Amino acid sequence: MSRFDEVYSKSLNDPQAFWAEAAEDVSWFQRWDKVLDDSDAPFYRWFTGAVCNTCYNALDYHVEHGRADQTALIYDSPVTDTVKSFTYRELLDLTARFAGVLAARGVAKGDRVVIYMPMISEAVIAMLACARLGAVHSVVFGGFAAHELAVRIDDATPKVVVSASCGIEVTRIIPYKPLLDKAIELAGHKPDSCVIVQRPQEEATMVGGRDVDWNEAMGSAEPHECVPVAATDPLYILYTSGTTGQPKGVVRDNGGHIVALKWSMKNIYNSRPGEVYWAASDIGWVVGHSYIVYGPLFNGNTTILYEGKPVGTPDPGAFWRVISQHKVGTLFTAPTAFRAIKKEDPEGTHLEKYDLSSFKALFLAGERCDPDTLTWAEQILGVPVIDHWWQTETGWAICANCLGIEHLPVKKGSPTRPVPGMDVRVLGEDGSELKAGELGALVIKLPLPPGTFPTLWRAKERFFEAYLSRYPGCYQTFDAGVIDEDGYVHVMSRTDDIINTAGHRLSTGAMEEVLANHPDVAECAVMGVSDSLKGQVPVGFCVLKAGVEKDHGEIVKEVIQMVRDEIGPVASFKTAMVVDRLPKTRSGKILRAVMRKIADGKEYTVPPTIDDPAILDEIETALKGVGYPPS
Repeated sequence: MSRFDEVYSKSLNDPQAFWAEAAEDVSWFQRWDKVLDDSDAPFYRWFTGAVCNTCYNALDYHVEHGRADQTALIYDSPVTDTVKSFTYRELLDLTARFAGVLAARGVAKGDRVVIYMPMISEAVIAMLACARLGAVHSVVFGGFAAHELAVRIDDATPKVVVSASCGIEVTRIIPYKPLLDKAIELAGHKPDSCVIVQRPQEEATMVGGRDVDWNEAMGSAEPHECVPVAATDPLYILYTSGTTGQPKGVVRDNGGHIVALKWSMKNIYNSRPGEVYWAASDIGWVVGHSYIVYGPLFNGNTTILYEGKPVGTPDPGAFWRVISQHKVGTLFTAPTAFRAIKKEDPEGTHLEKYDLSSFKALFLAGERCDPDTLTWAEQILGVPVIDHWWQTETGWAICANCLGIEHLPVKKGSPTRPVPGMDVRVLGEDGSELKAGELGALVIKLPLPPGTFPTLWRAKERFFEAYLSRYPGCYQTFDAGVIDEDGYVHVMSRTDDIINTAGHRLSTGAMEEVLANHPDVAECAVMGVSDSLKGQVPVGFCVLKAGVEKDHGEIVKEVIQMVRDEIGPVASFKTAMVVDRLPKTRSGKILRAVMRKIADGKEYTVPPTIDDPAILDEIETALKGVGYPPS
């Protein structure tokens, strides 16, 4: 039995012993009564009876155990030309003081604080300060529309909102304060106060009696100690992207979260204390929570907060500059970021300017990584490139190549195997388990491991209905795929991206893999659209690499033939088009469902997470050019 098989088997055969051993790495004020509490199954809880504090494990513990003068956080902002570092001692001092700011405004254990901020160091400090008090933070992606922020304020009912005067994009400043003021006006719930970071690029108008300046408040603040909380108390609420109407607030608890993330830093990412770990994401997303803020700090790493883009700040060498300058060992980002770099610099010439000798591994997640992008990254970087799969709900990886346990052979297009603790199965429509290689719904057998979500905020029944009712005894991921004969998982698409063409169940993800293999294609998307004869047929969109001058019609013919050759005529893939760009969320996910509605002529709402709404008009024009929606 391989080392990985040994660890994985132990995690499933005796999860209580497995996670109890992992929990020995965590600092507890009081140990647990039960490792796994199944008294209210299927609503399982981990480490009931234990008492801890998340901020203590992230900061105080390291200051007390020899890392006080090690760099904890590097704030790197090419959009403001700023680089600033904080040691563990300095970050602890600022966090304790901001906890005092919040406490002075009435925030106590269990109260909620909404954080609506750009990628600045104060955002990390605010999150850690909430954890220090036992308050529940809810980070809302900076720049979200006022209505969407108002919906989240009404659901979380925060005592305080922490924000900033503005966010900064590559070419523009986005004033946040007017959006916040409008959101509070729209919301039924009114926070008692707002703490505002005044950025020099755009000063905000303050509301007397409600708003307070961050720097002024910090100047007179009394540092606050860590407040002990139950392991099962909530640490944060994170609203899932694309939420409309009633928000869906994923809850993360304190104890299991510390255990799982600290375990993952060593065992999945192979990142040792003291090394520099960089998750190039946003604190508004789950990756930012887990691997910009919490995971690296639990593990004693140096973490990077990057206020910039993979290209345009200033060029496609931006990531290489950060890795070189800060001696990054591990980078975690979205495949979209690497597709953007590949599109602008297909030969990787910008890489030659930088020393990447510190760099050990690249991890990709957020959406499926096409084999072409993975191969390109491997070739130019010369380090392991690991595609892994996880979700906002799980909080950490479902499947990954666990470099800290055993580096398994890579299968391009697969996020490798389920990680220890994740019992992944493929089920058919009737709930029966499918054979190796058969396409079905990917589920995880309960109980989910520590660090995943125990419920939705104030919506226990909705949690059950949405995630646990369809396949009893399992968590429904809403992803579809196969598990091959080697146990490797292949996540093909969301379950609603499995299309039924003339009775054949086909994966749009498999077709995207084919399109991505075309030498001129930088990125692509395939979706199923309604067809009166066949039920659904696939339609493809291709974004070309920079500098491609070939006739677009020729490229379209070639990709159609490639799908016919590799998947077969059964796919009915006859329509594709070249577009300048694809509509995406700010986290890089392609908005396939919205594109499908445009093609089908259905009404749609512009998602609040969209990067640039104008792209939808371009997609609508392109679809009309190929006859969609049908007249």
